[in-house]
Amino acid sequence: MLGWWRSRGNAARFDLFVRYTFYLSYVFLPPLLLLGFANEVSTVALVVLITTVLAYTAVSVRLVHLGLEYNLGRTEFPRRLLIAHAIATCVVLVTGQLVYPDPVQGKPDSPGDGITVIFLVLAITTYSAVLRPRTLVLIALAGGVWAFLTAPLGNAFFLSLMLQFLVAAFRSTLWMLKIVWELDRSREVRANLAVAEERLRFARDLHDVVGRNLSAVALKADLAAQLARRDRSSAAIDEMLEVRQIAQDSLDELRAVVSGYRTADLTAELAGARSLLASAGIDCRVIGDVTFTGEPAGALGWAVREGVTNVLRHSEARTCTITLRGKVLTMSNDGASPAPFRFGSGLTGLHERVAALGGSVTATPEPPNRFVLTVELP
Repeated sequence: MLGWWRSRGNAARFDLFVRYTFYLSYVFLPPLLLLGFANEVSTVALVVLITTVLAYTAVSVRLVHLGLEYNLGRTEFPRRLLIAHAIATCVVLVTGQLVYPDPVQGKPDSPGDGITVIFLVLAITTYSAVLRPRTLVLIALAGGVWAFLTAPLGNAFFLSLMLQFLVAAFRSTLWMLKIVWELDRSREVRANLAVAEERLRFARDLHDVVGRNLSAVALKADLAAQLARRDRSSAAIDEMLEVRQIAQDSLDELRAVVSGYRTADLTAELAGARSLLASAGIDCRVIGDVTFTGEPAGALGWAVREGVTNVLRHSEARTCTITLRGKVLTMSNDGASPAPFRFGSGLTGLHERVAALGGSVTATPEPPNRFVLTVELP
């Protein structure tokens, strides 16, 4: 159960909280109605009332679910079910007042007044998940008018205020739910854009450096083939020698591009990690200072870059801490995925690079929801 809860993102958790806020109304209010009427109505009437409440509650829960999905843009407006529910509400309210118009002996209100209170509260709760605020306010006002026409003045006034309060409370909660989901989608989009931007940067550099030379190789090779067909072997040999030189130059430039991509300035990478994670809504703290340069600093810079990429792509982290003590780098975040962990191509490449310097890489999840990447250089 705890693992299921941790596997859900923050938006999904808040979504669940909002739904249960609606559903709990149907758990507590109907039993209060039935217990209050147990000694005031006949057994047959109580059975009919229990059946009505159960059916009304089932339809209400379904309408709340569809209303929330509609407000989140996941389904169509539940028009037919809403109309049926509204008709059922009116029928129950009118029937309650016709069957029980007079107060019970020793009490200021009648069972019909109790039916009015409970079913109006359930109706406003249900419609808060479906209708717009203006429409809800009008329905709540209509419910207040009905209460003033049928119930004692004090009870009617209290019920009117309660209906308006329910409208404000439930609609504000639903508004916050929509904002939370929108922020969650924006965070995912920003993370994907950050990763895509990094890929595009490398692709652009690779194209600019190697693309021209590859075009030259293709052109020279075609020219050499044409010369060979014309029995101009000497010129063809010269062209192929130029192709070989261009290929060698391209290989050197490609190595320089790859080396430049993988060799990162540690100080710049730490600053970039702060900025990139902040843009994705993740609080990043850096503990320690850079006290060395050269290949070790470049290796740890690449570790920072790989770690940040993994945080953005594979976690639901809210915080990330980067600790640098000498030549030991530790990256810890609180968004570990519940799925089994395995080394990907990025961490494999990092391990190879660090191993070449005599160092080690460990990447392990830690309960309850942390993931720790440690890179240690000799």
